[in-house]
Amino acid sequence: MTGPSGIARTAAGRPCREELALNPDVPRDAEARPCADAMRSDAGERGAECAAATGMPAFAGVPAASPAGAASDADEGGRDTDAPSRLSPSVYGALDLGTNNCRLVVAKPSRRGFVVVDAFSRIIRLGEGVQATGQLSEGAQKRTIGALRICADKMRRRGVTRSRLIATEACRIATNGASFVDRVENETGLVLEIVGRETEAKLAVSGCASLLDRACDWALVFDIGGGSSELIWLDLRKIGPDWKRSIQSRAGIQNAIAAWTSLPLGVVNLAERHGGRDVTIENYEAMVEDVATALAGFESQYRFGERVAPDRAHFLGTSGTVTTISGIHLGLPRYDRSRVDGCWLRATDVRRVSNDLIAMSYAERIAEPCIGRERADLVLAGCAILEALLRTWPCQRLRVADRGLREGILTTLMAEDGHDGKTSRRRRRRGRGGAKDSGGKPSHAKSPKGKPPSHQG
Repeated sequence: MTGPSGIARTAAGRPCREELALNPDVPRDAEARPCADAMRSDAGERGAECAAATGMPAFAGVPAASPAGAASDADEGGRDTDAPSRLSPSVYGALDLGTNNCRLVVAKPSRRGFVVVDAFSRIIRLGEGVQATGQLSEGAQKRTIGALRICADKMRRRGVTRSRLIATEACRIATNGASFVDRVENETGLVLEIVGRETEAKLAVSGCASLLDRACDWALVFDIGGGSSELIWLDLRKIGPDWKRSIQSRAGIQNAIAAWTSLPLGVVNLAERHGGRDVTIENYEAMVEDVATALAGFESQYRFGERVAPDRAHFLGTSGTVTTISGIHLGLPRYDRSRVDGCWLRATDVRRVSNDLIAMSYAERIAEPCIGRERADLVLAGCAILEALLRTWPCQRLRVADRGLREGILTTLMAEDGHDGKTSRRRRRRGRGGAKDSGGKPSHAKSPKGKPPSHQG
């Protein structure tokens, strides 16, 4: 082929501690007060519902110009000074239903990207056992529909006007994937779109484009999922010196794709094949060998190992595997997205953490605060996939992205609708002058019976 969780503010308008964690643009000396519920990011696999719990308005952002992504503006008093949401009814929803996780983010366009107004993440293990049976089990379907009902409610309450709701590998390969999609629509009102691997790869690239190091010539963007792993080599020389981190530019980064592949290997099916609880160095190496074998054909065709100088290239990983490794490397007592998203690791750092995890028992991995019970039997499979990538392409630097498909969906939808810094500023000026906002027409009307709208294609 050629080419985060909803954040509450205090009643006094000051950002709570969780907003400070997600929004690096908020002054560090701002007084922070705890939210009612402790926040866990996507890598922690629990959706935080601070705003819902406290009844306070939600506000969050991830600045495009910083290591944390695409974002909001707040003045020193904690008020939203960008506020496109007050002038435009556009509210976007992005849902990624994977083999292992169900993730939702709801956002509004802003001057430099978007502000997140709500989010949800839960491990549902939809693809559990599908490799052996070829079908999504009844238990997995029920777990997933329970999570999707929460997502539907969030989208409805937030007034989502345009959305894209995608399902990936588990639904792609299951013989009952299409019937499950119908069941989801009947029981939740959500219309899922089963996307191909190429679409998944492109969305992953757009979702983390703002973290690319423009001093490099090449970057490997990878997304280690539950049932598949997407790998995309970018030729950064194609994007030119005037590349900006705007919505339009991040969507256009797909033009720099030099080659991509999707491996039918992820943390769930690899752990099911080799065992995930009691992992020895022998079965860890067997996992690495499986992945290396799957990579061989792609590398023999494109020979990036010969074309890419290690000091002129970097990895950019977007998955629970890399965020977990980063959290452990940093010694975090609990997962902290503001420390992880955008941070750099050396290959030696990655291998040291992986070796430490191999030496741990299953119970010890559960006790690790950045892993927990829900990921303890999957984390070493993810480490094995990453190790195979490092052996195939010996880049020495890895950047960590706590973002991915959902952000790619938002970026693509907003770019299609023409949201960028200029349009946001024009809308603000019109709003202040009392003129009717021309951007007020929603992309999609609400669907019948209160069902949240969906966008496909």
